[in-house]
Amino acid sequence: MTAPVTVHQLSADGGRRVSVRTRGRTQVIGVAYGDRDLVEFLRRAGLEGDDTLLDDPATVRWLGGRPHEWVAA
Repeated sequence: MTAPVTVHQLSADGGRRVSVRTRGRTQVIGVAYGDRDLVEFLRRAGLEGDDTLLDDPATVRWLGGRPHEWVAA
C-alpha cells in the first residue's frame, strides 16, 4: 500500500507540493518549504506527530530527490 502523504519533487523556488490520499481521492494540501511546513500540513490532515513522522515510509513518500531536501541544487 502506498503512503497516504506524498511530497513531490522540488520546484525551482525550493518548495515541494504535498498531497494527501484519503477515501480514494488525492488532494494537494499545499507547498512546503521545509520540514516545519510539512509537519503542519500533516497536523491539519489529522496525522499528529513530530518530525520523526516524516521518515516513516508508511506515512510519507518522498518523490524526486532526497527526503528533507528543500533547496534546489
